[in-house]
Formats: sequence, structure tokens, C-alpha cells
Amino acid sequence: MDDCIRVTGARLNNLKNVSLSLPKNKLVVLTGLSGSGKSTLAFDTLHREGQRQYLESLGMVTGFVSKPAVDSITGLSPSISVDQHLTNRSPRSTVGTVTEVYTYLRLLWSRIGVRPCPGCGKDIPPSYADGSEADEDAEAEQRPCPHCGTPVPELVMGSFSFNKPAGACPACTGLGEVIRPDIGRLVDDGKSVAQGAVKGWNAKFTDWSIPVLRAAAGHYGFTFDAHTPVGELDGRSRDLLLHGVESPELRRHFPDTDPPATVAAGRFEGVATALLRRYNDRADDPEYRERAEQQGLVKQPCGECGGTRLGARARAVTVHGLTVVEAVRLPLTDLGTWLTGLRERSDGDEWLLVEPVVADLEERVRRLLDVGVGYLTLGQATPSLSAGETQRLRLAALLGSGLTGVLYVLDEPTIGLHPSDTARLVDVLRRLRDLGNTVLVIEHDLDVLKAADHVVDVGPGAGRDGGRIVAEGTPEEVAGTEGSVSGAYLSGLLSPPRSRGRGDSGTAVVIRGARAHNLKDLMVRIPLRRLVTVTGPSGSGKSTLVLDILGRAARRHFHRAGEPPAEHDGIDGWEHLSKAVLIDQQPISRVPRSNAATYSDVFTPIREVFAACSQGRLTAGHFSFNVPGGRCERCEGAGVLTVHMHFLPAVEVRCPACKGRRFRPEVLSVRHEGHDIAEVLRATVDEALTVFEDVPPVATRLRRMADVGLGYLPLGQPATTLSGGEAQRLKLAKELGRRTTGRALYLLDEPTTGLHSADTVRLLDVLQRLVDAGHSVVTIEHNLDVVHASDWLIDLGPEGGAGGGRLISQGAPGI
Repeated sequence: MDDCIRVTGARLNNLKNVSLSLPKNKLVVLTGLSGSGKSTLAFDTLHREGQRQYLESLGMVTGFVSKPAVDSITGLSPSISVDQHLTNRSPRSTVGTVTEVYTYLRLLWSRIGVRPCPGCGKDIPPSYADGSEADEDAEAEQRPCPHCGTPVPELVMGSFSFNKPAGACPACTGLGEVIRPDIGRLVDDGKSVAQGAVKGWNAKFTDWSIPVLRAAAGHYGFTFDAHTPVGELDGRSRDLLLHGVESPELRRHFPDTDPPATVAAGRFEGVATALLRRYNDRADDPEYRERAEQQGLVKQPCGECGGTRLGARARAVTVHGLTVVEAVRLPLTDLGTWLTGLRERSDGDEWLLVEPVVADLEERVRRLLDVGVGYLTLGQATPSLSAGETQRLRLAALLGSGLTGVLYVLDEPTIGLHPSDTARLVDVLRRLRDLGNTVLVIEHDLDVLKAADHVVDVGPGAGRDGGRIVAEGTPEEVAGTEGSVSGAYLSGLLSPPRSRGRGDSGTAVVIRGARAHNLKDLMVRIPLRRLVTVTGPSGSGKSTLVLDILGRAARRHFHRAGEPPAEHDGIDGWEHLSKAVLIDQQPISRVPRSNAATYSDVFTPIREVFAACSQGRLTAGHFSFNVPGGRCERCEGAGVLTVHMHFLPAVEVRCPACKGRRFRPEVLSVRHEGHDIAEVLRATVDEALTVFEDVPPVATRLRRMADVGLGYLPLGQPATTLSGGEAQRLKLAKELGRRTTGRALYLLDEPTTGLHSADTVRLLDVLQRLVDAGHSVVTIEHNLDVVHASDWLIDLGPEGGAGGGRLISQGAPGI
């Protein structure tokens, strides 16, 4: 039996006819500079071919899984990938639902839950009804209260599901939050309607709306003055403008008068009501809903359920004094402790009933603790998880599968993980290996590289300078290979930069009384004009402090917008700053047509260059694939056509008209330095720099992208495929291009995500240049290279969840 996976002649993307052998049933780490070809080799070649060969062996149609550009791959196993892209962004998805731990909790509460009778108020003991959870959608039977005889619905699993009508809070339908209009962002109280007080209306729509408002007021017997500032309108006029004629707000003034029947008669919808309606009507368009929130809608915890998602009946049920709401708010570490104590608290009959449920729960929670997410709670929404947390939840599920003979492909599972937790993650990877599997990990973390059985260094550079195998073997063999950048860091020949020793600057932003989430009433000093790093174990409160408190407060202070900051007493020191820039890992766009070139604004001058090369035949608009004119109309500039396959998944095929190049032939005939517009979009940032080095508006933007470690990124790569770290660095590059006067505060959330140590050095140089220019940089980081290079450290801990939230130390690092 072949004990290796043998790859011969891999040529996909930038791979240079790569051939190598990977030992099976080992922990194999692929490393190398960002963009060197690691993901192409691991995911696009090995994983895709593993899937294709497995499906083919089952006799299934594999036309929608194309064979990668490789001569041959032998010794492959069925493969399972765990990548950085979060696929479940439903607001109804939580840690509890995706891990199925909450499913077992619902079973536990439905079996042995105790609740007060709505009639007499006495506790109703569990009925131990057999099979009550079999059909969650079935009507719960009515049973009489043993004390007073009041009919009470039997508890079933559906009673505790916020995704079922039986358990969901009726006010928020189980979402835990409601959308409310932020009136201050919708209208300017200092202006009248005629002067443009409604921020979302243009002049034409304002002129159309004023007669309708006047007709509506006349219908109810009062006058609407379009020339009075909105802040001085009486209650009836204000309610009419904001909420419309069918709203409870206006009808309370005229309870006996029916609303106007037509628009001409005054049927006015209301500014806030119209925005809410459009928001709800476009539930399947996240891009539109995001814009609507920016225009004047805010999410608030539901006032009826307090954000718990459940109805009052479910919230009142207890198991040994604990409600299911309290259970899902416990960190997983504390939930595991509570489950362990159930045996002592349960009597004989009760324990016989729930022992198999508790045993399964304990095992599932233990696996989650093993992968380092013990600080999470079951109630945390899935979209709020980081890429690393999502991967580790999937890892926990894989530990319970018991599969052997599988190829697992993972993409940087240490993202967001504190170095103290890395050893536990390595232990999990080794357990997967010891089950008889091959574990292939893309990683830059030196601790993971040192723990590997086999290391493959891909490079030597990124983009067209990558795609070769620079070194392979044991960590010690790679460390001793001349020309391997990863080996140089492994051996210690290359080391990260050290702190410049600037220490405290004398001026600072001071956060007082920070106590949101698990923070313990902290006072934190952040020196200005310094590189400040906030570190600590996962879940220790770093994001709460920097993003939820400082970031939100900065947005409201400088921009008068955004969500209210999380709970704290106050922040001093804003007078030393002129603006704040929050650069997080949220996606830059959920629209596939947005890409690195369009987001960074480099595509506009590129199109102008091509328009000039056409000698007046074409305009810059012809070189856009998003508007008619120059784009291929067969695929509307997408480059692909979606073919629906009835009972099979839809398949994207290359457009036969433009051959995937997105533009019409006359547009593609225009060339700059020998390249057409489609070739430019396929080029990486570094490659495009050589093409446009003599075009300052283009070269300047491209150089900023290269400086933050994005030189390997193709200009046309869709925004939806960018990792969180790539999205953040692209935002940083764009922000660096803005003209900044005064002193800015930059807040970053793990900007080194996905970066090799050599790329981290380049990013640190950019951050230090910002500091040298008089700005202030605050990063949340676990990367020790950044920690060592910082001027000031703020360490939170000592653990995650309830065991965190304390200020362990703050000050200049030891040099």
C-alpha cells in the first residue's frame, strides 16, 4: 500500500510544474509567503481532486468538480476541507445550533424541566412523557396542573427553539433583536422639510412629498408646515412625517378617523416606516440591508425577551434552578462544570432518564474545550465568530466523527488563537492524525511548524515568483535548507523586529470603568503617537475593549454615527486626536462583482489609462464590466454563466462569448504595455506594478497594497473570496491613500491574519511609519512578532470568558 500522496506536474495558477510526495497519516504543514501557492496546492489541487476521485468512485457525475491542472495524483484519500470562509451567516445560527449542543440542552429541559403554573404559580414537576420530543412541529398536548387543574401545554423540544413558533419570542420572532429607526440619522432637526431635512430625499422627491404631507394633514384637520424646522414641529406633524398615516404613532392622535385612501388624498407612508418596509422586503439582499442600516436603522436588543430570543414560557423553565437562557449564557467551560455536577443533583429515576443525554453533552462540550473555544457561549451568533473560531468549531465536530483514512485540509486554524492555546490545538491535530488520517495544514505559526511531522515550504516569493517547492522534510531539515525564508525563521537566523523603546508619550486616551461583557471595571491608558498592542487569551475581552467600547465611542465622537458604545464610564483624551479609523475584519462587500481593484479605487485610473490608449474611440466607462457598453452582454461582465442543473447543484461555466474575459472584443483590442484590461485584472498587485510603474495614480495605490502584504493578490479577485485578514489589509491600504491632517487613531483587529513572518515585517514597517508621522495605532494581536515590536502593551486575562476581563499589565515591553 502506498504510504505517500504523490503529486506530479501541478500547474494550476502560479504552481510551476510542482511534483512532491506527502507522507500519509502524518501532520503535514504547508508554509511560505502569502500568495506563494500554498492554498492552490492544498485546496484547489489536492482537496478538489480528492473530492472528484471519491465522487467518481461512487459512480456519481463529476462534471461540476473539474479536474485541476495536474498530470497525476496518486495515493489520495477522500478529503474534508476546513477553510477560513464562514458560509453560515444566518442571524438565527448560534454556536449552540451549529455544534448541536443546544439541541441536546433542549432535550434535557423538555425532559426534566420544572416551571411555574400560570394559574396557581406553584411549580409543575416534569411529566417524563416518553417521545415528547419526536416531532418538534407537533402541537404540544395539554395536561392539567397537578395543583390546581389549569390546562398547561406539555413541554417539548420545540418549546425551547427560537426557530419554532412554539418557543420563539413573538416580538422579535426569535432573532433576539429588533430594527429601529435612528431618527437623528434620518432627519436634520435644524432644517425644514423644504430645506432638505430628510437626508434620504433628493430635491425632486422632496417637492413631490410636500403636497402629500399637506393633504394628509388636511385630512385630519391640521396644517403641516413644510418651512418649519423639523425639531419645532408639533407632535402630530412630526409623527406624520416620520411614521405615516397608518402608524400607531399618528392614529393615537386621531383614533376615530380612517387613513386617507389614496396618495393624492394624503396616504403618506412616513420616512422611518418606508425605510423599515424596504429593509424587510429585501431580506435576501444583504448589501441593501447593510446600506439601509447605514442610512438610519439600528439593531437593538428585543425589549420583550431582552435579547434571549425565547418566549416567556420557555424562559421560566428551570433544571435544578438554572433556566435554559442562563445555560446558553455560560461560557462553555462553566457549562461543562455544571453538567458534571448534574449527577449529584439528580435523583435515581431522573438520572436514569437523562444520563445518555448528559453523557453526550459532556463529550461535545469537552471537544469544544479541547480546540480552545471554552470562552464562547452557546448563545453567540455564528456571524460574529472569527474565521479561526469557525474553523475550531468544525475541528471539534471532526474529532467526534471517528473517521479514518481521510485527508483533512485546514487553512490556518491558529487564526485568533493566543500562543498559550496553540499547544492544545496541536494536540487536537495530532489526535486527528492518530485516528489514521492525513492532516494537511496551511500555517505560518512557528510553533505549529515545529510540531509537524513534515514541512513543505512553497516559494521562494509570492505570485509569479512563487509556486516552487523551496524545501521539504522534517522541521529540522527545512530549518537547515539554504534559501528557505521559512527555514531561516525556524532556525532563528531571521528574527522579528524589536520594540524601538519609545514607551509612554505623555499624552493618552484613557478608558474609565470598562465593564461591558466580561470586563471587570477597567481603567486602561492608551499612549498616543505609539504602536500599542492589546493582547491576551481568546475571549479575554480585547475586542470588547478596543472595538465595542473605544471604536464605537470614536465613531460617535468624530462622526456622530454608529452603534452606542458598550458599557463604560467615559473616555478622556479625544482632544488630542482629529479622527479615528476603525479597520476590522468584516467583509468589504458581499457582492462578487466588487474586487480588490474596484474597492481600492485603483481600477478608475487604470480604466482612464486604457481609454487614453484607445485614441478617443472608447471612454473609461467602456472598460468597466459592471455597466453596459464595453462589457460582454452575454454574461453581463461576469465572465461565467450559471447553468441550473435541476436536481444537481447549479454549475458555473465559462462564458462562450468572451471566453471568461468579461469584455467585448473591441475593448480587449486596446492594450497598455502589451496587456489588455482582462489580463490586468488577472495580474497580481506586484505584477501590475511593473506594468503601471510610470503611471503615478495607479502605481501609488498599488504600492500601498504591496506595502501591507497584498502584493500576491490578483486585482480582479472577488471581494467575497477575501479572508478577514486580506479584507482588513485592503481597508488599511485604502485608508493610507486618504489625505490625513491632524492626528489620527487607527484601530486594527489582528491585521497579521494570514501573513508569513516575512510579510509581517513589511506590515510592521507600514504601522511604524504611521506612528512616525504622528498618528496612533492600536492593534488587537496574538502574533508575537507584533508584540515584540510594540511600544506599549496592554495584556488582558488571565483566561477567556468569565475568567478574563482583568487588566494583567500595561506598559512598555521588555527590550
